[in-house]
Amino acid sequence: MELILLGLLLIFLGMLILALSLWRTGEGRAEAGGVVIVGPIPIVFGTSQRAAVAVMALAIILTVLTLVLFLLGLALAR
Repeated sequence: MELILLGLLLIFLGMLILALSLWRTGEGRAEAGGVVIVGPIPIVFGTSQRAAVAVMALAIILTVLTLVLFLLGLALAR
């Protein structure tokens, strides 16, 4: 329960920082993107190519990290 509250607090804090930075600079430009991994097939979407590439790089890094932690857990369990 505490981790859920911490996660929600971090999301709120991130949105607050984004809103304050946009208000301060006066520019209202934002980019977004996402990735859905269905089995081995990634489905990438974004408002621009730059956002899509950034999200895909993050997805690759997180996938490799997950695989390494999984294999490390298997090795330590033996």
